[in-house]
Parts: sequence; C-alpha cells; structure tokens
Amino acid sequence: MKKMLGTLIILFISFGSITVDAKGTEVYLALGDSLAAGQTPNRAIDTGYTDLIAQKLTTTGQLAFYSKALAFPGYTTADVLESIQTDEAKELLKKATLVTISAGANDLLQMVQVNSTSGSVAYQQISADFALNNARKNIAQIIKEVQVLTPKAKIYVMGYYFAYPHVRESQKSGIKKELDRLQLILKKQSEANGATYVSVEESFGVNATTLLPNPADVHPTMEGYRIMANAFFSQYNKGIFVTQSELPAPNPLSFEQILNASKEEGKSPVAKSEGMDNYYSLTELKPLI
Repeated sequence: MKKMLGTLIILFISFGSITVDAKGTEVYLALGDSLAAGQTPNRAIDTGYTDLIAQKLTTTGQLAFYSKALAFPGYTTADVLESIQTDEAKELLKKATLVTISAGANDLLQMVQVNSTSGSVAYQQISADFALNNARKNIAQIIKEVQVLTPKAKIYVMGYYFAYPHVRESQKSGIKKELDRLQLILKKQSEANGATYVSVEESFGVNATTLLPNPADVHPTMEGYRIMANAFFSQYNKGIFVTQSELPAPNPLSFEQILNASKEEGKSPVAKSEGMDNYYSLTELKPLI
C-alpha cells in the first residue's frame, strides 16, 4: 500500500503544488480527505477551502509554496496516517511551516446508510463507537508524526459540518450526536497534542441545504468552502478573511480529466484562483468526504 501511495504522490506532486513568485515564508501543505482536495457536491474537483486559504495567503504576500498532493477523497484517518509515512510525503512535510488536516469524517460516515429519497439515516452504534475510537487514536498519531517531521510547523485540525441537512428532522438528532462526538475527539486530541482545532459546525448549523445542495452527497458548495477557510483564518489571523467577491469562477473537473492532464502534461489548472494555476491531487472520487 505504501509503495502505491508513493507512486500516486510522485504523480501528483508537480501537478498538485505551486511555488509563488513572492517574498512569503509560509510553506503550506494540506493533508486529508476530499474536503482538503476540494470535492464538489457533484463529484468533481474544484476550489476548496485549502485553495482559498492558499489564494488569500498569496494576496497578502505570505505564501511561498502550497500543495494538496497529500489530499485524497475517501481517506480515513488510517489512510491519512499511512500516506504521511511514505518517503515522498516526508520529503514534502519536512519543509512545511503550515499544515491543515481534514481527517475523521470518513471513519464514521462509511458506517452510515442514508436514503436520500426517504430522508432516513441508519447506523449501528457498535460500529460507530469502534470507528470513532480508531479516529481518536489515529488523529493523535497523525499530529505527532507531522510534528516530528516538521517541528516548527503550525498545525490546524479542521472540524466538520453537519453532513445531512436534507434528512428528516426526526432523523437528525441521532447522527448529529455521533458527529458531535467526532468533533469533540478532534478538538481534544488537537489540544492534547499541540495542534489548533478549527470549528466549522456552528457556521453551517443542521439545516444548511443551500451549502450542501445535493441530498445524495455530503460535499459543500464553494461558498461552504469559503466559510471553512474563514473558520481557519479566525484561528490563524483574525484580520484575514475571504470575501464572496474573491471566489473564483467555478471550474469543476472530473477525476478522469485531472488524471489525464497530470499524465499527459504534468500539470493543468484545476481551479482558476487568481495567481494560482497548478495544484491538485486525488486517487478516485468517492461519495464520502
């Protein structure tokens, strides 16, 4: 598995990274699942919260380098932990001064069955408990290993929003309880291991159907990603925020388009954020985060 991960990372490093022609000092690496990669509600890839963070740091003159070559849709905490243990990932991470981590949701959501037609949601409590315990252990280890690889980097662990605003009201409380447990795990493990936790759930609430418009998918719109980016900046620097006017025009690409472009050209624009053309990484699109 590590050999395959290393091959994928090599394939996407040049495609999924940018060096900015500026005097900035931040070397920003985004780790995690499809939220870090920028997956849309329609199973494409476009500008996500990590891209908006990098875009804003570019405009403020703070960014020197950015990569989301370690962000893969569908990744659990175990997957993220394994991905950062490859030689290619270690080479990237040792230069980082800023790291964001999105991991944990897929550990839980893969245990959840949702019927988007009826608005029902079901899961087994024992399976949820087991998944959350694994997430607790793995997120702590991810933070620790990143700290070893890049001891001077600022590490931010991103929280999650309520992923099921379209389900019936009577169905929301049970799954919200489990997602709240996940948030608490991420917060406690961040604080216990020297990272900063970024809360986003309150900004979304439980009825964010406009931010999560597809009842059959759990990914947000670009506006949702803007909210996540601003939640990060509320912890990083409260004087910085992304306005709606700064959002780039939508430019969603399918996995096939991205993979073909990366193989044939070595690089290709994924999201046309001003001053940032070449970045991206993923393995395959999955309906989970």
